[in-house]
Amino acid sequence: MSTENNGQPFFDDPNAALREIAQNPAAYAHYLADFNRVVLDMQAKLEIVQREARAHCRGTRVEGDKMGQAFLRSFPVEKSLNDVLKNLKSISSGLEKSAHKRHARDEKVKEVRKSRKEKAQLKARKNNPTLQAAPENPGQQGAQGPNMGYGGPTSIYNPDRRESA
Repeated sequence: MSTENNGQPFFDDPNAALREIAQNPAAYAHYLADFNRVVLDMQAKLEIVQREARAHCRGTRVEGDKMGQAFLRSFPVEKSLNDVLKNLKSISSGLEKSAHKRHARDEKVKEVRKSRKEKAQLKARKNNPTLQAAPENPGQQGAQGPNMGYGGPTSIYNPDRRESA
């Protein structure tokens, strides 16, 4: 690592840029997308190499070969490239899944913050309810309103006001 005249390195922390990428979900997805492009490009080129190697290895016959011996000799080469391609596909899907999970994690953090804030507000309302004045009812000051029904006072001397069941 190069140093300036005062002995300090040019970069205090070589992982600072990667730390910033890990903290920002958009930068994280962009960074993984760059890797995914490289992996997909390698995968496409290796598929071409795989086809050409298969054609060459299966087509190479030695004098005295029986049917299928060229195929058996080419099988280990084809299997190794198939394994590499399978691993590249799993890497590509893993990169995509990681970017999606990182985004989902940030959404979940936002939801948790929101729900905790709402719960705190509900708890504050429950612990400190607002007092509401009782509504004034002008009909309760001695004067009875018309047709009080079952809720009003009745007299045994006035049977016509009573309603039957």
